[in-house]
Amino acid sequence: MEYSSPSRVAAGNTAEADHDSAWLEGEVTSVGSELLVRIREVLDALPRAIKGPQSLARSLGVDKVLASRVLKATRSEDPISVAYRMPGPDPLRRVVKAAAKRGVSNETAADALRAIDRFEALIRDHIGDRSLLDAMLSAWIPEARREFELRRKQSAFKAMSQLKGVQTEAIVATVVLSPSPDGEHIDVVWINGLTGLHRVRPGAPVKLATRRMSVEPSARRPVTLDGQEIESPRTLLLDGFCSQPPPRMDVRRVGEVVHYSLADHGFGARSAVDLFFAEVNIAELKRFVPAGVQRKGYFFAEIMTPAVLLQFDVLVHEDLYPAQSPSLLIYDTAFEGVADVNNPARDIDRMEMLESIEPLGSGASRFRSPDIGRYTDLVRHVMETMRLDPARFRGHRCHIDYPIYGSQVVMAFDAVQRGGQ
Repeated sequence: MEYSSPSRVAAGNTAEADHDSAWLEGEVTSVGSELLVRIREVLDALPRAIKGPQSLARSLGVDKVLASRVLKATRSEDPISVAYRMPGPDPLRRVVKAAAKRGVSNETAADALRAIDRFEALIRDHIGDRSLLDAMLSAWIPEARREFELRRKQSAFKAMSQLKGVQTEAIVATVVLSPSPDGEHIDVVWINGLTGLHRVRPGAPVKLATRRMSVEPSARRPVTLDGQEIESPRTLLLDGFCSQPPPRMDVRRVGEVVHYSLADHGFGARSAVDLFFAEVNIAELKRFVPAGVQRKGYFFAEIMTPAVLLQFDVLVHEDLYPAQSPSLLIYDTAFEGVADVNNPARDIDRMEMLESIEPLGSGASRFRSPDIGRYTDLVRHVMETMRLDPARFRGHRCHIDYPIYGSQVVMAFDAVQRGGQ
C-alpha cells in the first residue's frame, strides 16, 4: 500500500492554506466586531444598569453562567476574543429576545439578531461546529489557548481512563544524571512513581515501562539502588514511600525495555496505591560525542497511564551539560512509537502544546513538590544511597496537567563535543 507524504502534501498547498487562513481570520474579525457592537447596544439599552452576571441574569430571566459569558465577551476589545468568548448563537438569541421583552427597542434587537445570524453562518458554512471554532481561535489568542488545551486534555483523560480501565493521580518521572567514575560516561538513575493508581474497572491491565533510546552497543542492564539485578519486584520498590502494604508487581525484560505491571487485582478508588521504585543504570550513556557531531542528549517520560498530572524532573550534576537549559519536545507516539529526537523524520510527530520547563535551582530543598508528598525526602534518599551530593545538582521540571495518553515528553540537551568543556 502506498502512502502520501504529509510533508509534501502540506508544502504543495502552503500558499493556498495561507490565503484561506488570512481570509478566515478577517471574516472572524469582522463577525466578532459586529457582535461586540450589537450585543453592547442591547445591554446598554436595558432599563436598569447591569452591575454583574447576577444582575443581568435576574433582569433577563436567564441563567447566571450564560449572563457571565456574555458580559465577559463584551468587556473584550479584541474581536477574535469576542468570537471565542461569546456563547453559541442559540443562547445569544435567548438573551436578545429576553432583552426585547424588558424594553429594548425592536430595531436594536433586530440588529443584534442579524449579527448573531452572521455568527451562526460563519460557524456552519466555514468551520463546522462551535467546538472546531474554539480550536481554531485558540491558535490566535494566546490567553485562550491554555484554557482550551486544559479542557480538551481533561476530557481526553476522562475518556481514556474509562477505555483503558485505569487511572492515576500523578505520574512521577525523575532522572538523576551524574558523571561516571571513568569520566567517559553518564550514570542514569530513574525514580518512577504513580500515586493514587487504581483500576476503574476489574481486570484492566496496569503497566509501565522503562527503556533506552541509544546507539550504545552494550545491553541495558538496570539494577536496583543496592546493585541487585531487577528480577524480584520486592527488591525494586522503595517501600518507605509506597502505600502499605506495598503493591505487588511483576517484572519482565524484553531487549532494551523493562516492563512493570501491577499484580494486585483490586479495582475502584479504595484499591488505589502509591508506587515508587528506582532504576540504576551505571555508565548508561556516553558523556561526549566526537568534535563536529551535532546530537542531542535526551530523557523522556512516556504517558502510558491516564493521569491527572505529570511531574517530570531532570536533576543534572553541575559537571554535565554545563550552562545549558533543556528544551522541551512532546511527541505523538501513536503511529511510529517512541521517538528518537536525533531522527529528523520524527519532527512531523511533534505536538505543539503550551507546556514549559521550570528551572528549580540547585540542592534538594529546591526540588520541593506541592503535588507529591515527601518528594524531597524521596530524592534525598535516592541520592544518599547512590552517594551523590544534592547540592551539586540543578533541577529542571516539566509539570503537565492531564498529560495526553500516548505522548512522549522529552527534555533535550546539546550533547557535549569532545574537548568542548
